[in-house]
Amino acid sequence: MQTLKRYKWTWVMLLAAVIMAVYLVVNSLSFGDKKLPVIGEVQDFSLENVDGQQVSLADTAGKARLVYFFFTECPDVCPITTYMLSQTQDLLVKDGSFGKDIEFVSISFDPENDTREAIRAFGDKFHADYNGWYFLRGDQEQVRKLAAESFKVLIYGNSKDDFAHANLIGLVDRTNRLRGLYDAGDTENVTPEFLAESVKKLARE
Repeated sequence: MQTLKRYKWTWVMLLAAVIMAVYLVVNSLSFGDKKLPVIGEVQDFSLENVDGQQVSLADTAGKARLVYFFFTECPDVCPITTYMLSQTQDLLVKDGSFGKDIEFVSISFDPENDTREAIRAFGDKFHADYNGWYFLRGDQEQVRKLAAESFKVLIYGNSKDDFAHANLIGLVDRTNRLRGLYDAGDTENVTPEFLAESVKKLARE
């Protein structure tokens, strides 16, 4: 009981964040042919890619983007979701939009274990096309702040043994505005075909 009282406001804030995330996910899925709402602005960042280069938000601007937060030693949702993104990539490569009008950004929140080499090996497993798919790493607290404030993605724990995180894919427009949040676990609605059509539609705006 004392523990519950001690962390009461933490649990209240967590519950509020979860409710808001669910609301945004539902709204993202239900807009059909209408324009997606603007959920918020994506804050600037500068993170390291698999080649050791710094990549900023500005470097990805001008294209529609799918953004996902992960760690390479994730035992469940991260590899499954990355595989779904790789299938989405394949669909976009076929019509020539991948890397030209559309990019993916996968951001690790485990810099201790996710070296450039580990992240490249992870991306290679899913035949990532690095011409249009950024795999990034950086300071853990910076990434947590970016995930929570710009993408409503909460990340808990401090190591690969106790990480917990919302498994959401963000949809970002050409001017760095968050326009959609998709629950990657909702495989009935969130499919590679759905993601490909959603990001292509945004690229055409």
